[in-house]
This record gives sequence, C-alpha cells and structure tokens, in this order.
Amino acid sequence: MRIISLVPSLTEYLWSLGLDEEVVGITKFCIHPEHWRQKKTRVGGTKKLNFEKIAQLQPTLIITNKEENTKEEIELLMANYEVLLTDIQSLDDAYFYLLEIGKRVEKLATAKALVHEIKSGFHGVGAYGNKATYLYFIWKDPYFVVGTNTYIHALLQSVGLVNFCKLERYPELKDVLIDKEHVSLDPDLIFLSSEPFPFEEKHLNEFKLLFPRSTVLLVDGEICSWYGSRMLKVPHYMKRILGSVDIS
Repeated sequence: MRIISLVPSLTEYLWSLGLDEEVVGITKFCIHPEHWRQKKTRVGGTKKLNFEKIAQLQPTLIITNKEENTKEEIELLMANYEVLLTDIQSLDDAYFYLLEIGKRVEKLATAKALVHEIKSGFHGVGAYGNKATYLYFIWKDPYFVVGTNTYIHALLQSVGLVNFCKLERYPELKDVLIDKEHVSLDPDLIFLSSEPFPFEEKHLNEFKLLFPRSTVLLVDGEICSWYGSRMLKVPHYMKRILGSVDIS
C-alpha cells in the first residue's frame, strides 16, 4: 500500500491510524505530525500539485477533498490512480469518511474506535453555547466569514452556537450585512481564526470597533476546521473558549 494524502487534516488522521510506512506523499501544508513533515515526500500544495513527483511515488491510493483540492487536478488524478474524494460539510460526513478511509487502508477497527471516541466527546459537551450567535472570520481584506453548508458551521452548531451568517459556504462580509437593519444587530461572538488568514492579537481592536457589542475571540483554526483525529480536541477546547465569556 502506497498512500498519498492531499488533505492536511486527513494526513494527521492517517498517522493516527498507524500508517507510518504506507503514507509516502503529503502536501507542503500537511504540518502534522512534525516528523512526517520532515521525512515524507511533498507533492506540492493542496491546489497546485507536482504530478511528476506523484508519478514517481507510484501511489495505490490518493486521498483528496472537494474543498481542499481543485476539480481539474482531482480529475487528472482520477484518470491515472485510485482516488478517494472526500466531501465533508457536516459531522456526519466526517464520521462517514473517517470510516471509509479506515476501510480503504485496512484499518477499519482502529477507525471505528477513534470515531466512537470522537462522538463520545461531542455528546459529552452538549449545547454549551446556549444559542449565542457568532460570525467566524477566515480572511481579511476583504473580510470573509463561514456560512452554512460547511464543516465549521456544523461543528459550532453541535456545541449550541447559532451562525449569524445565513448564506452558504464562505461569503464576503458585505454580502452578509447587506440588510441595513441586520447590521445593527451585532452577533454575540466574533471568532477570528488562526487560519487560513492568521488573525492575531493585533487584529482584536479592529474588530472591537466594527462590532462594539460583540465579544471578539481568537480561535485555533486547526481545531475548528480540521476533521480527523484533531476532532478529539474539539469538546474540551470549545468548552474552555465558551467558558471564558458570558453567553447566558
């Protein structure tokens, strides 16, 4: 078995399944685990692949994602290799593909145990968010936020939070706030993600001026957007984040 992963979060998941020898190629954005980042062959970025390197690795399975990778490159890969295309917009999607990957790489028992642990963690948290509204920012200049039909939306919904954005996927903020009456109703929480745009402490005041009635928080983008074994960290992390603010 010779596996190439083109999805950073699923690269980490493959490591959790114990596939140290079987995974032969990853992307430059596959930063976990650190020792894989150092020793595995990098086959380009998630959206700009090095097909020559991929061919040299002679993969028996390539794991891709509809959002992470481009349609054109996925189709080129499918013409020459066995490709598993994942499409994850909900927690159920995540559970399905984690098990499907486990089946494809002959680690189904390990995958089932890991998914069971993830589900137990989420069930243990409950609706801790108390229906507080939020906007989750992923980009700056211009501002883009997380909408519905996304994994992040589903994750935050699972802990009892309500998305202030009712548009699908990743709309620009100006489109979310196009209704002038809606603009005056600030969400309870503003989340500034550490990825893909690296929001930092220096950006907090900017958003406090934009949303004076909202609580502005920096959040770990990997924990909030990486499906896979990193989902194990979500319940404790969200409980800690939401416990730090008044959302009663």
